[in-house]
Amino acid sequence: MTLDVLVRNNVKVLGEGSRTIVFAHGFGCDQHMWRYIVPAFEQNYRVVLFDYVGSGKSQIDYYDSTKYSDLQGYAQDVLDIMDRLELRDTIFVGHSVSGMIGMLASIRNPEYFERIVMLGPSPRYVNDLPDYYGGFERSDIDELLNMMQLNFIGWASYLAPIVMQNPERSELSEELEQSFCSRDPHIARQFAEVTFLSDCRTQLELASIPSLILQCADDSISPVEVGNYLHAHLKNSTLMLMTARGHYPQLSHPEETIQFLAQYLESA
Repeated sequence: MTLDVLVRNNVKVLGEGSRTIVFAHGFGCDQHMWRYIVPAFEQNYRVVLFDYVGSGKSQIDYYDSTKYSDLQGYAQDVLDIMDRLELRDTIFVGHSVSGMIGMLASIRNPEYFERIVMLGPSPRYVNDLPDYYGGFERSDIDELLNMMQLNFIGWASYLAPIVMQNPERSELSEELEQSFCSRDPHIARQFAEVTFLSDCRTQLELASIPSLILQCADDSISPVEVGNYLHAHLKNSTLMLMTARGHYPQLSHPEETIQFLAQYLESA
């Protein structure tokens, strides 16, 4: 099977401009999650969207459980896309785990990156007290993974409103639940395990690309303590606190997300 990266990752290229923005979705999502953000940038930027293998309309035949047993496998796919499109000095916008995936890719090939924007990132989700608070005990993660294995639909229904955190807008939780349920359960569970058990803290000192950390005011996945830790340990980083609640501000608070992103890029 001949590898076509653009087909494998369902890559879309929109807009025009001398600078390129690559939008990378988080766990359980796909490129559709950026639909409220992209129109604000495609007039002045070249915009690249893609789906990780196992998500959206990517080619699931390329899924390799060994390759994707580590975030570096996903980082390699980001580099493959950038290489295939001959990108340099891009602005990489990564939601959730993609913040760390982008950082890992930038450590390996910094010439591809000009800036990294991390939306709700976390270098480690599991607490490592007393020195590090990630928001979860290991038992919390194990329980979540077991629930995915035993009752995938029930897991999606349970988790979506908790992480969306906008109870007055049930349509957002329903969309997220449908997004979760559209994944292959086995691939989704492995991606969840790789995500929630990852630990990128030792890599932070190796990162050199200027980065923006967009921290939501109340985020059940990446609490404020995590944003503060990341800012303290990631050189050339800027921390901006949003008023948005939840882990998906690109859906729940797109105007504020656009405002912060545009403000940062205009200052670059």
